[in-house]
Amino acid sequence: MTRPSITTPLAVLMTLLVGAGCSSLPEDAPPLADMVEPLELLRSPDDEAQRERLPAGGFTGLYVADAADTLEAALGDAEGVEVVRVVENGPADIAEIQTGDLLIQARVGDAPATRLDYTSQWRALELRAKAGERIEVVFDRAGRRARTSIEVQQRLRAPERGDVERLREEQRIGVVVRTATEVEARAGGLAPGAGAVIVGLSKRSPLRHAGLQFGDLLVALGERSVDHPQVVLDAIRAADETLAFTYVRDGNRTTVDVSMSERASELREVWIPPLLTYSSERGNSSTSILLGLFGYESTETAWRTRLLWLFSFSGGDASELLEDDE
Repeated sequence: MTRPSITTPLAVLMTLLVGAGCSSLPEDAPPLADMVEPLELLRSPDDEAQRERLPAGGFTGLYVADAADTLEAALGDAEGVEVVRVVENGPADIAEIQTGDLLIQARVGDAPATRLDYTSQWRALELRAKAGERIEVVFDRAGRRARTSIEVQQRLRAPERGDVERLREEQRIGVVVRTATEVEARAGGLAPGAGAVIVGLSKRSPLRHAGLQFGDLLVALGERSVDHPQVVLDAIRAADETLAFTYVRDGNRTTVDVSMSERASELREVWIPPLLTYSSERGNSSTSILLGLFGYESTETAWRTRLLWLFSFSGGDASELLEDDE
C-alpha cells in the first residue's frame, strides 16, 4: 500500500518564498528618458530637385539591396549585396546577372577590387565608371561563385530615391541617426546610401560634450567609412573607451575623439519577507516595512506615506508655478 505524501508547513513556506521571489526580468533596456529628437528633423529634407541635377554616373541595369535586410543576414550567413531587379536587355542582363544573385566584390577597370557589403558601395562604382568602361564582378548564385563583366552605359536620369531608416543607439552614447539623402551624402564625399545624419541626442550624450550637433553628417567612425547607418551602431558597440568620429558640417570635415559611456544602473527591487519590500521603475517607487506597518510611495509628481494602516499623508506638485518674489 502506497503511503500518501505529506507536505510539511515548512515545505509549503519554502515553495511560496521561492515562487514569490522568481519574477521575469525585462529583456530590453527602457528608452532613454532624456533623448531629444527635434520635430523639424523627423522628416528628411525635400531636396529632390537638387538630387535630379546631380551627375547621374554610369548605368548597369542592376537594382540591389543590402543583404543585411535578408533572413540569411539575420542568421549571420549573408554577404554581398543582393540583386533585386535586372533591367531587361540592360548591361547586367547581357552579362547574365540574375535576380537573387549576391554581388560579392567588384572593380572598375584596373582599380583595386571593392568588397561589397552595402548598396552604397555598388553605387559608388556606378558613379565612378564612365560609359564604355567595364565593372568586373564576382557574384554568388546558389552557393557557387562566378565572374562576369558588365559594360557600363551612360545613365540618362537619376535612379529611384532610396529608403530612409532611423536607427537608435541608447546604451553607450545616446544617439539617433537616419540615412543621409543622396544630396547630403554626395556633399560629404560619399555615395548614395552612405552616411548617417544625427537627428536625436541624449542630454547626457558624450557626443554633445565632443561638440557634435543635430544635422551633422557622420562619414567615418575610427577606420570604418559609414557606408550605411548600421555601421554607426556596430562601431559604437565594438568600441573600447574612446572612438574617433569624423563628421561633416557646412562642408567642413572634422574628427574628434569621443569617450564612450554606459547605462546608469539603479536599485529596482528589494524583497525580504515579511520585513521589507522595495521596488522602483521609471520614476515610480514603493516601500513597505513589516507587512505594511509603514509604507511609502512616490512618483515624479507626488508622494504618499502610510503608518499603522490608519494614518496617511500625501503631497505633490501644485497646478501652478511658484510665485516670483522679485
